[in-house]
Amino acid sequence: MQKDMVCVACPLGCNLTVELEGEKIISVKGNTCKRGDAYARSEVTNPTRSLTSTVKVRNGRYPVIPVKSASPLPKSMLIDCARELCKVDVKAPIKIGDVIVHDILGTGVDIIATNCTEKK
Repeated sequence: MQKDMVCVACPLGCNLTVELEGEKIISVKGNTCKRGDAYARSEVTNPTRSLTSTVKVRNGRYPVIPVKSASPLPKSMLIDCARELCKVDVKAPIKIGDVIVHDILGTGVDIIATNCTEKK
């Protein structure tokens, strides 16, 4: 089996071809740097994405605050993690880097604030 993709590991955007035998990667072709090979292998075996969103704030200057995952999450869990963030309600004040949700859905990844807000 063959999987074609565009590499996003660097600005070149190489067209990659991953040859698979079942779930085993036989080869990666088309990359011009080592990052392309690593990206293709990771994307085929364990795709991850960063999550950005907002959460509600009580007693804050603004009604919501932007947040992001501290590291990439499994792609298959993004929707569930986003739904979980809809339930989150934090109390002001909040500083950049504060952990808003520790270990979201047991992934080992924290959700952190990317802005700050004071109390009203």
